[in-house]
Amino acid sequence: MSALPILQNTYVALANGKIVAYGSMNDLPEKYHASTVLDASERFVFPSFVDSHTHLVFAASREEEFVMKIKGATYEQIAAKGGGILNSAKKLQQTSEDELFERSVKRAYEIMQLGTGAVEIKSGYGLTVQDELKMLRVARRIGVETPLTVRTTFLGAHAVPQNVTKEHYVEQVIQEMIPAVAEEKLADYVDVFCEQGFFTVEETERIVEQGKQHGLKPRIHANQLHRSGGVQVGVKTGALSVDHLENIGDEEIEMLKGSTVMPTALPGAAFFLGLPFPPARKMIEAGLPLAIASDYNPGSAPSGNMSLMLSLACIRMKLTPEEAINAATLNTAYALELGDSHGSISIGKVANVFITKPIPSVAFLPYAFGSNLIETVILNGKIVNTIS
Repeated sequence: MSALPILQNTYVALANGKIVAYGSMNDLPEKYHASTVLDASERFVFPSFVDSHTHLVFAASREEEFVMKIKGATYEQIAAKGGGILNSAKKLQQTSEDELFERSVKRAYEIMQLGTGAVEIKSGYGLTVQDELKMLRVARRIGVETPLTVRTTFLGAHAVPQNVTKEHYVEQVIQEMIPAVAEEKLADYVDVFCEQGFFTVEETERIVEQGKQHGLKPRIHANQLHRSGGVQVGVKTGALSVDHLENIGDEEIEMLKGSTVMPTALPGAAFFLGLPFPPARKMIEAGLPLAIASDYNPGSAPSGNMSLMLSLACIRMKLTPEEAINAATLNTAYALELGDSHGSISIGKVANVFITKPIPSVAFLPYAFGSNLIETVILNGKIVNTIS
């Protein structure tokens, strides 16, 4: 993870939406001389970020809960007043599909301008069959109508709706929601919030196995608030990733070492909620890889700024800049099964790159936390924004 090859005085050639060549400017082939040229002097060209964990589709923000937390309210008190995930579900259920798309696509363009080229989008604020499908249709539409590469995840098991027993809701997720999602081919993956007070290890395994029966590969919300067993069920069911990991111990690290599961940290959520950050150094020194994603959502991580996630990973999790960049590109691409097409500047991969403003080093990107250092964004070989 610490290996980040950097080439100086280099050209990158993009054609037909792909990276077709790169090398020393001294060896620039004649055939590229007549093409459109962008001068990146004193700048860096990075592969676009791959954000492998977001809840980008939502109806409304929840800053009122943010203020309640500042004043000392607990999660339970906020939930008792109609807050939390159920707050987002109520607002989403009252929003039409077209309006939900219009609100969400603005966030899609926001993250593109901040350097993200591929993104995973979860459902989970619908909590009814029709509203979960609505969310996933919107997510799929974002993938069609924007230059973003989008992977979608069914997260019906995000919370239990009011006035329904958990047992009844789990059966609805398994018997109704998953088949409906699969029939419309709306999701690539299935996810469960495996956590105390939400869904148990046993319930998580049942839901995930039903998803697998319908072609949905698992990824798990694991070990955010407690040692929930989420990592264990993720390894047992062959999940692509286990995400959060604020509460992970030696047992979980050992289990992950013998698996193909990508551990994924969400530093924006830990920062916003004041939780412990995942023990990244311990995990890497144990031989594990690590991915970094934003968890962009209205309740616990209202930011999709992946450069800021790099800064938090370096400052609070003690990753080196090189490790953080690999975690947010190559490793997140692996977690979305995009390793062959995204996550690095490699010949044959999708031409998703961004050019920075003049900066002195790679380390300056996470060092200058909160600054927007991206000047030009190129997705699928086309310029989507330039900041002068």
